[in-house]
Parts: sequence; structure tokens; C-alpha cells
Amino acid sequence: MPIKSRIRTIKDYPKKGIMFRDITTLIKDPVGFRLVIDNFTQRYITGKIKFDVIVGIESRGFIIGGALAYSLGKGFVPIRKKGKLPAEKVAQEYELEYGTDSIEVHKDAITKGTKVLLVDDLLATGGTATAAAALIEKLGGKIAEMAFIVNLPDVGGEKKLREKGYKIFALTEFEGE
Repeated sequence: MPIKSRIRTIKDYPKKGIMFRDITTLIKDPVGFRLVIDNFTQRYITGKIKFDVIVGIESRGFIIGGALAYSLGKGFVPIRKKGKLPAEKVAQEYELEYGTDSIEVHKDAITKGTKVLLVDDLLATGGTATAAAALIEKLGGKIAEMAFIVNLPDVGGEKKLREKGYKIFALTEFEGE
């Protein structure tokens, strides 16, 4: 697949045994970036999956989500790392391999009943996506679908999110590679 072939793999990053899937090579390539946005646009322009706004997770979710929001004529809401948003916000803590982290969204970014397309670059453990969904739901929003460029099914995030009832879509996968 043209998208998958444009993703660089970095062995043993950030630690030994990890095969890091680096999308920067995909999005620096104008054809690769266009393939990503065009494929997502084709999926969502049909209206079969109904949503009001696109929410992107910092930082690569901003790149994809912003371009997709423009393409589809939707608004865009950023979910940021702790301490980056200026107005009143809500936060969600989540587990990392070693400790915890926190993400935030403006309190007025999502209103009750808002249907959300949640976008990020890669689905691995599902920790960040789960935390982002919890933030959206705290504000009364509903997740229409979660969209990723890359899914790493062997890491378990997809299974975890599906068990929670979320719909998942990814443009490509790296299984056991």
C-alpha cells in the first residue's frame, strides 16, 4: 500500500525491542500526505458516519485532524498536553509505561450531544485515545469513530477500545513486524 510504504520504521526507539513507526516521512511527502487526507476524506464525506466536529490529539493528531477538518468543512478541537490551553479546561490523567501523564481540552470546546470524530496518527496501547474519549464524554460529547493512520493491533489498543464500544478505523496496520 502506498501509505504504508512511506512510513519509516526505526528499530529500538525509544527503547530496545520497539519498532517505532514514524509518520514524519509519510507527511513530508506531498503525495503521501495527500493520500492520507484524501483517504480519510473519502471515508467521511459520505455522511455514513455522522459527526459534528473533529478532535485531534497533540501533536500529530493536529496535523491530520486540521487538514481533514478543512477538507470536510468541519470545526477542529485540539486536545493538548497539560498546561498548554489558556481558557477554562478539563483534564484527564492516563497511565504511561512508567508513571502517568495528563491531557486537557477547553471546557467549552464540546457541548452535550456533540458527535466527535477523534483523530490521531497511531494506535498502539490505546491509552491516549481512551483518555481523550473520557475527556470528550466528561463534557457530554459522543465518539462517532476514532481514526488513525496506523494501527498496531498486536500491542492491544484496538482490542481495548473496541471492548469499550468504540468504532475504530485505520488506514494501515503493522502486525507483528
